[in-house]
Amino acid sequence: MVDQKPVQDHRIVVGVDSSAGSVEALRWALAYARLTGGSVEAVAAWQVPPMYVYAAGWTPTGIDDAGIIRYTEKTLAETVAQAQDQQDSPVPVTTRVVQGPAVQVLVEAGKGAELMVLGSRGHGAFAGMLLGSVSQHCVQHATCPTVVIPK
Repeated sequence: MVDQKPVQDHRIVVGVDSSAGSVEALRWALAYARLTGGSVEAVAAWQVPPMYVYAAGWTPTGIDDAGIIRYTEKTLAETVAQAQDQQDSPVPVTTRVVQGPAVQVLVEAGKGAELMVLGSRGHGAFAGMLLGSVSQHCVQHATCPTVVIPK
């Protein structure tokens, strides 16, 4: 009798924020998925920083969430297309736009994933930092192995 192992979910989660680092992370994840027979889930988190809301005199209900979501979806799709542009064989890619702090969104998305891939720095990081705060927190708190791609 042959032991049958359950089929493993070869989902690779990638944090995407349209930065050069996240494009490189996405390219790396696509190459890894191609080698392992995996699929890629590109995740973009969005939130309105409270300082913008109150500095502009807006209230949270006065912000056009639908517009922010459309913009984030468009940016995510463009980033995925850019990363796939140089790929020779297609890899299944799904995209998700989730409201919330990037660290929380990515750690949650990584649950049950085979791997999480992040760029070393994204938007909002200080220029001299080697590892961005989101990458650093995800490395510390993710429940799956996490790869950080340097840029």
